Amino acid sequence: MSRFLDPPAAKPLLPKEKIKQVYASMRFKVFMGAFLGYAGYYLVRKNLSLAAPDMIEQGLIDKGKVGIAMSAVSIAYAFSKFIMGTISDRSDARKFLCVGLVISALTMIGVGIFPYSATNMAFNAAVIFFLMLVIGWLSGMGWPPCGRIMAHWFSQNERSFKMSIWNTSHTIGSGSLGLLAMLGVVIFGTMGIGESWRADFIVPSIVALLIAVFCWWSLRDTPESCGLPSIQEYRQDFSGVKSKSSVGEKLPFKTLFFDYVLKNKLLWVIAVSNVLVYMVRYGIGDWSPTYLQEEGIMNSDECKVAFSVHNYVGAVGTIFMGWISAKFFKGRCAPPNVICMIMVFIGTLLYWQAPLLGGGDPTFTKTLVYVALIIVGFFIYGPVALIGVQALNTVPKNAAGTAAGFVGLFGYLFGDSLFSKIIVGYIANQSWGLANLMFVIGSAVGIVLCALLWNSEKNVK
Repeated sequence: MSRFLDPPAAKPLLPKEKIKQVYASMRFKVFMGAFLGYAGYYLVRKNLSLAAPDMIEQGLIDKGKVGIAMSAVSIAYAFSKFIMGTISDRSDARKFLCVGLVISALTMIGVGIFPYSATNMAFNAAVIFFLMLVIGWLSGMGWPPCGRIMAHWFSQNERSFKMSIWNTSHTIGSGSLGLLAMLGVVIFGTMGIGESWRADFIVPSIVALLIAVFCWWSLRDTPESCGLPSIQEYRQDFSGVKSKSSVGEKLPFKTLFFDYVLKNKLLWVIAVSNVLVYMVRYGIGDWSPTYLQEEGIMNSDECKVAFSVHNYVGAVGTIFMGWISAKFFKGRCAPPNVICMIMVFIGTLLYWQAPLLGGGDPTFTKTLVYVALIIVGFFIYGPVALIGVQALNTVPKNAAGTAAGFVGLFGYLFGDSLFSKIIVGYIANQSWGLANLMFVIGSAVGIVLCALLWNSEKNVK
């Protein structure tokens, strides 16, 4: 298997007159492959959250066990993103992404077709928990090869903008998951299948398999493997960290992990910054429907609309902040990250104080909450994307996946699983006000951490 995943060797250069045309064509193809490929991973990740209400109603599982199963995805993903990142740096990005997506889709189909017990809820919970662990682990095969592709096919002074566009793929994938699940339920109902919740797992997974076929056609590991010069030579952009080995060479694990990660002080600051960003990202997004409904601020339908608006404005914000980075800061990420976190701080402050500022007026309070969610949604996804770019920019291309995985490990394990799920969830049982205050504090600390990289980032050449 390891030999199958080995990166392809460099090919002889194409004739000079063909390079520009082939390069332009291949850059578009690999970008679309990475975009749709990563979106495909989000079609086979959050499916349980959509199927859970019907499964609970049928007595197959209860809410507590659903929560544990969903946390299994985040915990497994946190470790997998780092470990798989290390492996992906020594693998063909095309094969790595496609293999992971196919196995993920087949596993999720297995979740949908498994014959669950009508009487043994504990057995059902154990099966789902195990399968969610597998899904979480396989999900880690999505980001690292995409990071490798971006590092090899797009130079540093254009990468922040290109990656900000690419980073909207998870929003597209998450949104499409809901639509495909709705379509699947209709199809299953038309076919007379009683347990229509199974469509939430099966139909999006089938689409993910089709996306994997497209990615196999469109993706290529490096320009050199296609007979093209390196992206630095092609764009005459020689900024960025230089590797200790030649392009395409497999770095030893010790060099990857110790020299480029553990000894990289900048990467540690980036990783801790990511903890705060992910705490706010998932804390606001995942808890807002429960908070707003329990506090009587919005009903169920209004909560879903607010949740959707919060996520969709994130796609616009991601592209906008990537453009800001490329246009005004020459690809630097720290300045727009600081700007974003200041705005997120304002948004979380408004979100926390909306009931008080609303003065008992339900309509005005809802308006304030919508404004707060739009501000947070628009600006939080800028750092989500640009912190990933910072991680890539502080290491050589050969170590891109390892750096991305390390930063992602901190974000998902500590920011998402520990802070936004466990700690905020525990505090919310006592007081929603204190829970929402956590997001305000997290945003404030995030501003400081992002600012620490303001000058250091200039030295990454």
